[in-house]
Amino acid sequence: MSSIGVRSGSSTGQHDQRADVELRIPADGAYASVLRTTTAGLAARLDFPIDDIEDLRIAVGEASAMVLPEATEGSDLTCRFFMRPAELTVTVGVGVEHEVVPDYDSFAWQVLTTLATSATALAEGGTFTISLTMESGHPTGGL
Repeated sequence: MSSIGVRSGSSTGQHDQRADVELRIPADGAYASVLRTTTAGLAARLDFPIDDIEDLRIAVGEASAMVLPEATEGSDLTCRFFMRPAELTVTVGVGVEHEVVPDYDSFAWQVLTTLATSATALAEGGTFTISLTMESGHPTGGL
């Protein structure tokens, strides 16, 4: 079951931690494949089953599709990966100059929340971030 929601205000949890992997690329859809490939590689390292890896690739693509149209021109797309045994959390965010209200009725959000174990949207401090977590089908996943 997916948990979904939007948060505003101070961030907690993984936003306060140092990411295991951080990738910063131009906020352009042409680079979304880099995020999907990196996600697949990290999930494979955690011994995720192939179906979960594909679900993660798709979910990260949908998260990118949600944040990129909101990006300030010339800003970066930042993707952070937090790895734990049998769990991968991915945050995808862009800089914004306006208030963002996530479209929870969009196809991208519906796909993302169907594929991920949990997903949230956070709009604060000039950034718009989608965070998703996938728990592996194999509880003894490695690092």
